[in-house]
Amino acid sequence: MTRKSWIKTFKKLHKWPAIVIAFIAILFAASGIVMNHRQLFSGVDVSRKLLPKNYHYKNWNLAAARGSVQLEDANLLYGNIGVWKTDNNLEIVAEFNQGFPKGIDNRKIYSIIHFKDELFAGTHMGLYKRSQTENSWQKLQIPVEKERIADLEIKDDKLLLLTRHYLLESSDGQNFSKIQLPEPVNYERKTGLFNTFWELHSGELFGLAGKLFVDLLGLVTILLSVTGLLHFFFPKWIKRKKKKIQWRTAEVDHPLPPPGGNQNNEVAGIGTASIDKLVRTKKLNLNWHNVVGYVFALFLLINTFSGMHLRPPFLIAIANKQVGIIPGTHLDSPNPWFDKLRRIHWDAANRRYIISTVDGFYFAEENFSNKLIPAPIQPPVSVMGCNVLEPVGEDFLIVGSFSGMFVWNPQTGMVADFFTGQPYHAPQGMARPIGANTVAGFVQSGNKSWWLDYSGGAIELNAQNEKTTFPAMPEKVRQASPMSLWNVALEIHTGRIFEHLVGSFYILFVPLAGICLMLVLISGFFLWWMVFRKKQKKKSPSPPRL
Repeated sequence: MTRKSWIKTFKKLHKWPAIVIAFIAILFAASGIVMNHRQLFSGVDVSRKLLPKNYHYKNWNLAAARGSVQLEDANLLYGNIGVWKTDNNLEIVAEFNQGFPKGIDNRKIYSIIHFKDELFAGTHMGLYKRSQTENSWQKLQIPVEKERIADLEIKDDKLLLLTRHYLLESSDGQNFSKIQLPEPVNYERKTGLFNTFWELHSGELFGLAGKLFVDLLGLVTILLSVTGLLHFFFPKWIKRKKKKIQWRTAEVDHPLPPPGGNQNNEVAGIGTASIDKLVRTKKLNLNWHNVVGYVFALFLLINTFSGMHLRPPFLIAIANKQVGIIPGTHLDSPNPWFDKLRRIHWDAANRRYIISTVDGFYFAEENFSNKLIPAPIQPPVSVMGCNVLEPVGEDFLIVGSFSGMFVWNPQTGMVADFFTGQPYHAPQGMARPIGANTVAGFVQSGNKSWWLDYSGGAIELNAQNEKTTFPAMPEKVRQASPMSLWNVALEIHTGRIFEHLVGSFYILFVPLAGICLMLVLISGFFLWWMVFRKKQKKKSPSPPRL
């Protein structure tokens, strides 16, 4: 191909995909900025009535309920809706969220436990306590920087608190000591490629400075999208302006000129000035588009490439890959369990801990004197994490995640699919990161149990002769449970917000948009290199001769 052919091709590749992707790119950028500052926007909610119907609660779906706590005369139902008090039939009695800060994101609850006549709630934003004599939750100070609580558990007479990084324990529920878990057997200082891409995409890999730089990339994306669209419409505006001026000039054109001058010439003069102004604005707009584009092109390509791999189908290729930790980054921590802890169970019969991590399940001795041992045979857990880890008698655990639900005997290594009863066999090669049953929670009341499917909601376990229907979600719970702005931004950023329009094809939204964005960025850079860069060199004055 000749140089002119290349330029013509790059213009087509840059122009038409850019027009298609510009609005989507703005949505990506704006939602990404919100997602990068969750705590800042935690008090801002969006009514679910303003969202598509698939975001409306139905049968306690969408992780509305994650779990329950049985008290003497009542139950507590908790999850993304906060905490609600129910009777023994799980009928809602009263709201139980008093004391949590404003905003549904501040009452996103992962675990509640009853310890020494007090209730403890592990939330996304920290640990809260509520005693029988108080009518509100009180936040507790814990000795860690990142306060996101992953799980709560009781070991003998101690309260265990698992964050994403550390295990904490307390004998009184007030003062907590931090425990650094030992490294696992055959430990290699690596992290998941998914986690690396996640932090690279958000900028957190390089701390606050990295997040702010990614925010800047978001603003740059909006600027490039807007200036690109303006450049597309400017010729049409100028052409329309010229026609309008020609029409007005012809309208005032008559044999007898008005006193004081030729009105025709005045109209033409004003019109020419306005057209010149539009032309200058068009050039200035294009200059900003080109300069900002070539300065940030490489960074935008890296950010787009990493983001594409955080959603299927590209996610499948990296979901189980381990890579070395980049020195000096946010992931470069001496803690071998940095951002890896998800669930904990105290196995009293065998006096050991069973800990769910992003790298699988591990056994730990009571005093943590030796390295953690990986379970030789274990159930699969989605990359999104373990949502259910419930004991069934002394020997079995129910393990639930977006990979499905399984019955596991940690002592013998037996793993079976809960729904089919068939032994589990790990798939060979790449597999879907999401199973047929997306388990989001587990609820008990008396001798009845339900599992919570993320999409379908509450489904009774072991319903045989008599099927018990889970109580309908009251309107007052729906009204008090909007969606956080952060979660709305997440739905936009992942493309799920369009599921009601395109169905399951929404899953291709991110990869296709990413490919399109990369095509626009690459073709735009080469256009600048082959055309506009040379024009700028010709326009730049030569240095004076001495």
